[in-house]
Formats: sequence, structure tokens, C-alpha cells
Amino acid sequence: MRARPISRDGLVGELAELIAGRPGDAWVRVAVDGAPAARPEALADELVAPLRLRGRPVVRVSAGDYLRPASLRLEHGRTDPDAFYEDWLDVSALRREVLEPLDAGGSGRVLPALWDSRVDRAYRAPYEDLPRGGVALVDGTLLLGRGLTFDVSVHLWLSAGALERGTPEDERWRLPAYERYEREVHPQEAADVVVRADHPARLAVLDVHDRARR
Repeated sequence: MRARPISRDGLVGELAELIAGRPGDAWVRVAVDGAPAARPEALADELVAPLRLRGRPVVRVSAGDYLRPASLRLEHGRTDPDAFYEDWLDVSALRREVLEPLDAGGSGRVLPALWDSRVDRAYRAPYEDLPRGGVALVDGTLLLGRGLTFDVSVHLWLSAGALERGTPEDERWRLPAYERYEREVHPQEAADVVVRADHPARLAVLDVHDRARR
């Protein structure tokens, strides 16, 4: 599998150009997907300023603010990897409140945060009106393969060893869910851009033509 080394700044610049190069009269829904150890939220945050400099308004959304209430997501206990994979994310709400309003003919009204899982109650965040041509940057884990519509998807890939090393002890029960994601969704093939992120200072972009031949 061929990979092209790239600096962090170079990656941010390339992704900003890719996203800003989409048609200017339509919204752009972007997924920055990866296990927490890959810190997809950090990359999504770093894209905000470059996109705005390129004339693209941005709203930031974290899938972590679209988890289901504890009574639903923890129905099978707090450390069930299958429940984490299947039941934690409120897919319907994320689709309804963030992605569908940015369909062609949509309202452009996006709710940036729905549910505060730390205190298990709804946020009181106001809706944001995203102008046409604006970008919704959504970070999260296990985002692909769920029927969510993204115009650009970026997957931060970690080898099994790097994933295990980067996952805190109290979260290692989630590792089988990430393995299942690799096995069932094949995010390296599903995403538009795949970044090998084992070493934060030594990133590499997987060759899209190489992936297409696999």
C-alpha cells in the first residue's frame, strides 16, 4: 500500500483546497473520521481558519455531541463494544439536524450540538444559519458506513499497534468495535482521503489510485 508523506500543515492545506474546490453555490458536508487516539477533532478544528480564508463559512459539529441518552446507549452496560459500535451515535438526529438541512433545497439551519453526554441532558445551543457554499465540519469515530451523506470524507487511519498504544486503559474495551469497523466498513476504501496517522509528526496520505486497484 503506497503512501505519500505529508506535513501537518501540508495536509491541512490540501484538505482545505479540496473542500473549498467544491461548487461554491452548494453546502459541503465534511466528515473527519477516526478513533479518538487519532484526534479527528483536532484536524477538523485546524481546517476552520483555512476554509474561512478561502471564503467558506464554517460550522463545527462533533459527533460526540450527538450521542444518544445514557438510558439507550448504555442499555447493555458501559463496556459493550457492539453497543458502542451500533447504538451510541444518534444517527437519525445527526442526519436530521446537520446533514439533511444542507441537502440541495435545504434550509441551511444546523444544530451544532444536541446532547451533552457528560451530564446526560440536551444542550441549549441555538441553531446556526449556514450560508450556501458554507461547510459543516463533522468530526467523530465510526462515522462511515452508516448511511450518512458526506460530500467529502477524511479517515485518519491507525495501525492496530498504534491504536492500542493510543487508547487509554479504561477505553480499551472499545478496541473490538474499531476492529469490526475495519472489517465491515473498510474505511480505507470508503473515505475520499485516507491519512496514516500512527505518528502525528509523520503523516502520510494513502495513494487513491493504489486504493482503487485493491
